[in-house]
Amino acid sequence: MAEHFVCKSDELPDGQVRIMTHGSLEIGVIRHGDAYYAYRNLCPHQGGPACEGIRLPQVEDRIVGDLFVGQCFDENDMHIVCPWHGYEFHLSTGEHVIDSRLKLRKFDVVAREGGVYVDI
Repeated sequence: MAEHFVCKSDELPDGQVRIMTHGSLEIGVIRHGDAYYAYRNLCPHQGGPACEGIRLPQVEDRIVGDLFVGQCFDENDMHIVCPWHGYEFHLSTGEHVIDSRLKLRKFDVVAREGGVYVDI
């Protein structure tokens, strides 16, 4: 495996994605806070550009006793939402939120000396 330069860290703001190519491989590098995540930009459902979708926190039902009182967001569990059909994947692992057998291909990301690199 070899590291490939993606961009300077200040060129990828929090909440944004940078799509890079390596040969025929497209990889989405996503910044969330101080962390970087990289996945193949290919949804296992029907080949959509998964990394180009929005990122949303997990929606949780709020139940008090036996009563549903509403919903809230879990900001600690961000999801990547494929723009083609809405398939959701955990940002931290690349696993589908319902069926963990469906996964985005994950790559290691290194941020150092002002640059962001993906290990391919």
